[in-house]
Amino acid sequence: MEPIKRSENSWFLLLSALKMAVAVWHVPSANSHVRANSVSTSCYYKPNCFASLPHRAIANRFHSADTKMDHSAAAEMRSDFLQLLRSRRTAEVPLSVESAQPVKEPLYQETRTPTYSEAMESCPKREIPNFKELLQEENFYLTTEAGEQGRLPVLLLKLKQGTLERRPAVVFLHSTHKNKEWLRPLLEAYASRNYIAIAIDSRYHGERAKNLTTYQDALVSSWKHGDTMPFIFDTIWDLIKLADHLTERLDIDPSRIGITGESLGGMHAWLGAAADTRYSVVAPVIGVQGFRWAIEHDMWQARVDSLKRVFEEARVDLGKSAIDKEVVEKVWDRIAPGLASHFDAPYTVPAIALRPLLILNGEKDPRCPLAGLKLPESRVGKEYEKANSAENFKLVAEPGIGHQMTPLMVKQASEWFDQHLKP
Repeated sequence: MEPIKRSENSWFLLLSALKMAVAVWHVPSANSHVRANSVSTSCYYKPNCFASLPHRAIANRFHSADTKMDHSAAAEMRSDFLQLLRSRRTAEVPLSVESAQPVKEPLYQETRTPTYSEAMESCPKREIPNFKELLQEENFYLTTEAGEQGRLPVLLLKLKQGTLERRPAVVFLHSTHKNKEWLRPLLEAYASRNYIAIAIDSRYHGERAKNLTTYQDALVSSWKHGDTMPFIFDTIWDLIKLADHLTERLDIDPSRIGITGESLGGMHAWLGAAADTRYSVVAPVIGVQGFRWAIEHDMWQARVDSLKRVFEEARVDLGKSAIDKEVVEKVWDRIAPGLASHFDAPYTVPAIALRPLLILNGEKDPRCPLAGLKLPESRVGKEYEKANSAENFKLVAEPGIGHQMTPLMVKQASEWFDQHLKP
């Protein structure tokens, strides 16, 4: 694999842009300052940079998280994360909105198109006789950066109202190979309860995909070239830009924006909330996991199997006869730098405190092993306890459930948002 080539002038411009980034980053108002980054900014241009930092060194840098994940540490993590996200962006452009038409035949990157979700259909919904007539739908694109993938498709549902009123909003994020249209049962259920419900197509999915292999192709390309981050991180950039738009709308209360998602969408919700405090209530479903823990405890196989093609490509490139933990670690360091270290759950989950946080997992989920969440659960739990707000954090593992979103999880998330977003 050839490293990414940039001219010296390009490096200078990128470094200058990174120095300016901190000034526009969103941190809690009580901690509007951002501490100087103690990792060299040049690190973020190297796909395997975090691999060169011993895990113990990273842990020592954030050792305060064992006893206190204070606002300054969280702000520093966000600053680091933003610099990483900016390092693999195309040219930044002003955020703009373009109207779109409803998608009649959404693309699913699966051999069998899914047709029904018992869990989503079970979502609590208020009975309104003329609901379809009252339901208002918006389809539009947000420009989050230059280039084809910088066009973010958005689906928004809400009830029509005679007078303008700022309402709570919830962002929903789909699982791997699906799309925003798949989430419509959830959007309609929340809209019936007077939420503004929003869904997007994540990178290389839905309207941002061309065929059944678009997402897998993007993962392989990221491994080969190291110039994009299609696994989780590129969509986090979109969520930051989406928050820009949502907080400017006159029909949304900017202090009451929730975020949730299933599987890949749960990862997006977790890291999106860690990166941007404007997501004020958080409920990731079967998404939060410990990537480093999985490597160290040989529990990475189920997650790898869900993205097998890129790991097979890496195995061949690295001259291995089988996928092993070295291959796994190198892939994460290449396609999502820091995911198994600097931005793993023990450091990013505590950054969500003290916002209401509900983590919903299956007790027997092989992709999100429960044992891998003990450390982040302990760290974030201490934050809520110190603030006398332990009731604002819950980690619920549904007994006997693997990697599956269940009706109970949908109900629990719904109740969580009603509790914390409704007046």
